[in-house]
Amino acid sequence: MVNRGLYVGRFQPFHMGHLEAIKEVLKEVDELVIVIGSAQYSHNINNPFTAGERLVMIRRALQESGVDYARLWIVPVADVHLHMLWVSALEGYTPRFNVVYSNEPLTRRLFMEKGYNVKSIRFFQRKLYTSTQVRERMLKGDNWMLLVPKSVADFINEIDGVNRLRDLNRTDKI
Repeated sequence: MVNRGLYVGRFQPFHMGHLEAIKEVLKEVDELVIVIGSAQYSHNINNPFTAGERLVMIRRALQESGVDYARLWIVPVADVHLHMLWVSALEGYTPRFNVVYSNEPLTRRLFMEKGYNVKSIRFFQRKLYTSTQVRERMLKGDNWMLLVPKSVADFINEIDGVNRLRDLNRTDKI
């Protein structure tokens, strides 16, 4: 079996920390399955982008950075809201993998209980590079584009993502 890793994230949006994590993991595995988690959610304040939009962001960022796309699988997976079934459901959507990369405690625990080798990912300036930080900067009108690859910033601007997020955040909703 090929040494294939798994990396799960919501990527709302994809930022420089995600990119660095993928580059680090690819030093240890032959191939990497990137799971776009919570794929069914979009158009809300914590999940403003669709699974398809996140897929485009990831693909463009990886191409921009010169990552060998032949070593990657990108798979959107909807949430299963029963923890005992989540890993099995995810396995049904992805190619087989033998190592999981995650720092998220519940994700780590669920995969360990299913017998997977689970490794931590070195954080890349974690206080700065978070999707929450990017979204907060978008809402405040601060410079969020420094936190994401240029191709991701261009795509978010192309789909008017900042205004979408601001509309979703409006407190004076009708």
